[in-house]
Amino acid sequence: MNSALHVLTLGRHRLSLDRPLVMGDLNVTSDSFSDGGRFLDPSAALDHARRMIEDGADIIDVGAESTRPGAAPTPEREELQRVVPLVEKIAVLGVPVSADTRKPAVMRAAIAAGAAMINDVSALRSPGALEAVAGAETPVAVCLMHMQGEPATMQQSAVYGDVVYEVKQFLADCAGACEAAGIVRERIVVDPGFGFGKTVEHNLTLLRRLSEIVALGYPVVVGLSRKSTIGALTGRDVGERTAGSIAAALAAVARGAKIVRAHDVREMVDALKVWCALQSG
Repeated sequence: MNSALHVLTLGRHRLSLDRPLVMGDLNVTSDSFSDGGRFLDPSAALDHARRMIEDGADIIDVGAESTRPGAAPTPEREELQRVVPLVEKIAVLGVPVSADTRKPAVMRAAIAAGAAMINDVSALRSPGALEAVAGAETPVAVCLMHMQGEPATMQQSAVYGDVVYEVKQFLADCAGACEAAGIVRERIVVDPGFGFGKTVEHNLTLLRRLSEIVALGYPVVVGLSRKSTIGALTGRDVGERTAGSIAAALAAVARGAKIVRAHDVREMVDALKVWCALQSG
């Protein structure tokens, strides 16, 4: 077992991991499951980023390609046009910006525009992706996520022998490849990929046994906000899943998660403040 890290390095930013961090979701897509189309307009996207920062977001994650179940790939040129100008504008607002992309060309352009993290649902396994991050002049962080299959088909045949063991081994292998390429541990976080090629029961098993993923020694990111699993458990539509999302996030934090992805940043920040106060008493 590796010792836990206490600081995450994202470009010029160094964030303490002594408390859970909140990563605000900013989807500049037309078809994301939760807020597709709301922030396609650049000015609306920038305003929302500012609002999330005011509400307490520690990181802003910008994604221009929907990775919801059944989603089709976004053309590279279109993704570049959506991501790069927005990353450039948010990067000067004082918090690290993460670029959520699978494409090496978008990674390189986002880093040049000021991105401090690359968040890749394919865990840098696409040809050229690892080199794009490891070879960047700016020492950006990387979020490595587990996904079984591709977004277009990942929910059609989600099968595992032991989902926790398989996800853990995958993340360990990908993180090891990053370290071998020169990306130091302080720049690596891992994400078990809730909802990415996993059934409701797979997601619940991963959440119950999240401490086994945490034992890898890399900061763990969890993305449960408004997911279909929350809807299945509560019976709520996507816009009514804030309470369920917070409950799931707190369960993850109690098991060692260090970064929580959130659409409802203000509510998540408030919940974590109360949780942290209780832990320090």
